[in-house]
Amino acid sequence: MIELDGVSRLYKTVIGVNDISLSLDQGVYGLLGPNGSGKTTLINMILGQIKPTLGTVRLFGKNPWRRSKLLRRVGLCPALEFSYPNVSSLEWVSYLVQMHGFTRADALTRGKQALELVGLGHVLNQPMTEYSLGMRQRAKLAQAIAHDPELLILDEPFNGLDPVGRFEMTALLKKWAGEGRSLVLASHILHELEAVNPSFLLIYSGRLLASGAPDEMRRILANSPSVLTIKSSDSKKLASILADLSVVRCMRFVGEDRLEVETMVLAEVVNQLPRAALDAGISIEGVESNDQSLKSLFSTLMKIQRGELLAGKTL
Repeated sequence: MIELDGVSRLYKTVIGVNDISLSLDQGVYGLLGPNGSGKTTLINMILGQIKPTLGTVRLFGKNPWRRSKLLRRVGLCPALEFSYPNVSSLEWVSYLVQMHGFTRADALTRGKQALELVGLGHVLNQPMTEYSLGMRQRAKLAQAIAHDPELLILDEPFNGLDPVGRFEMTALLKKWAGEGRSLVLASHILHELEAVNPSFLLIYSGRLLASGAPDEMRRILANSPSVLTIKSSDSKKLASILADLSVVRCMRFVGEDRLEVETMVLAEVVNQLPRAALDAGISIEGVESNDQSLKSLFSTLMKIQRGELLAGKTL
């Protein structure tokens, strides 16, 4: 479906993508990397929007550069936030569907169905300038799926969505993947990708550091510390309990009701915390993870590539 052979993209003295080679069959893939890692540049080269400085790109076996008909087989939800004219989402989506070669009548039908699918059926005739950021994000997804593409590429699709919107977006993408269609989902947030259960492609500083199934990524994460912030009714008592469980590396108090926990066995903490807190009469009011876990993962991968880390031990 997608083939890259020694692909690099340079912006004068800046390397956007650095010598990436990969071959993706039909399936579901999560492109994971922090902001500025090269995800969008890689997507734009796959779609033929920019040319690689070095190497070759193939999409469905063909060079995507200036092949507009080839792009009819792809749906794109870009990270870019548009400046919308004073038109309704139905007008906007159906117009874009027409550009894929459908008649106006077919485009209107498909546009309406897609907008209803993403939860905008009740406002599809409302001007998009009146939409919230989350509603505009849903409209972008609608235009990406309305022409029923073989491959769907989403670049940071969860931006601007509230928790309900994120849940609904995840359910929609899981259904899409479950119907045997292909998906490439780019994000800088690990748990957003994990919910769709893709094969992972980890990119950092323009380099592809690792790829593999979720279980393989979890094995890599086993060598990378995770940080949780736990809000509870008694953080001091909770710290004592977690210390007895021997599942944390270190802890520190954040204010009066929050405990920051660093662990190498995140799954064990998540599994043991509810029962331990319940038995001790402690109320857990919230659990948050920060971006340090992702940064630690990429730091571990960089060390592996440089030969500084082997079998989980620093050399």
